[in-house]
Amino acid sequence: MAKPVNCRYFYGDYHRGKNVEECRLLARNADLGRSWKRKLCDACPIPELIIASQCRHLELEAEIQRKFLRDQVVVTFAICTRHMIELDDPRYCPLCAQENSR
Repeated sequence: MAKPVNCRYFYGDYHRGKNVEECRLLARNADLGRSWKRKLCDACPIPELIIASQCRHLELEAEIQRKFLRDQVVVTFAICTRHMIELDDPRYCPLCAQENSR
């Protein structure tokens, strides 16, 4: 049995026998190239990245890439929606850090 997914982008509908699961982060990317599978959630870096980030207005884009003979979820773009700046490191927004230090 797969472990539960604690991610704001994971969607699961099991009502009345349905078994619909999807990653809404990867579904936003129109040109996936590779299809999403539930197994990708077990090694996905997104939930830990969101927890570790000091930016509470973080929005991400990701894609599935083939690395070391395995499919992996890789963050391709990160932005702080409060300050509308692109982040080099999704864990750190310099303007949010300034606001939090005051």
